[in-house]
Amino acid sequence: MSPILHALEHESPKLSQMERKLAERILSSPSEIVHMGITELAEQCGISPATVTRFCKAFHFKGFPDFKVKLASEIAHSDATPQDGSYQDIVAGNPLSVIVEAMQANHLASIRDTTSLLDIDRLQAAVDLLCRARRVDLYGMATSSIVAQDFYQKLIRIGVNCTAFADSHMQITSASTLSAGDVAFAVSYSGETPETIDALTCAGASGASTIALTSYGSSRLATLADIPLFSSSLEQGMRRGDMASRIAQLHIIDILFTGMVSTRFGDFIPKLEQSYLNVQHYRHKRGGQS
Repeated sequence: MSPILHALEHESPKLSQMERKLAERILSSPSEIVHMGITELAEQCGISPATVTRFCKAFHFKGFPDFKVKLASEIAHSDATPQDGSYQDIVAGNPLSVIVEAMQANHLASIRDTTSLLDIDRLQAAVDLLCRARRVDLYGMATSSIVAQDFYQKLIRIGVNCTAFADSHMQITSASTLSAGDVAFAVSYSGETPETIDALTCAGASGASTIALTSYGSSRLATLADIPLFSSSLEQGMRRGDMASRIAQLHIIDILFTGMVSTRFGDFIPKLEQSYLNVQHYRHKRGGQS
């Protein structure tokens, strides 16, 4: 199942009665929906075209035309991809050779599904904000803090003034000192982590622009952020260990970082090269003395 259809199925119980009818119609025959006009679909579901538009925007599309384009792309990709492997959970007694193949399949699927969800306009807006930011705060708890730390290590190498705290109290403390011209970037796979939501709420109230990286679907964090970015939400299983989801989030982090360096190549590349040279110099210097 595509990320969009998976999100509709997952969120369906939370929807209103009219929205649920629309979700069920889309899920019943998604290939038909991409050829429909908004009025035709609304009439079939017994709802108004405005309800269809609100529904699409609730799932972070610009409107029904944007929803159809993204859904058609996922359907085409799904048809061209062998349907022999959903995300594989950890199984007792699997030989290592099978585990290697399963991890490769999971990570490749996660990157592929995440790429299909990317909105270039949102990505560009995020890159522009990060390039202009006077200061960047990075928030994330547990596994998401590892993703935030990865972004921190990248940004610090190009001279971006940034902080990354895994401690919830320090996140709020730092968010309290942000202002207009600063950016708060929050990572949460579920989009419902209370500490991360609190930190981003505080940052927004302080005047900072806010970006969220979360799994695709309806979540408090995505709704809260000025710019929501989405990774695949298809990884399932209690024993999954947040592996493929982490790879998906790091995929987006790498895209943002590369976009920033490409945009301000003349500013960032010398700093990136100098940080590398300095690390090499002091590493060899210490090694020569020992």
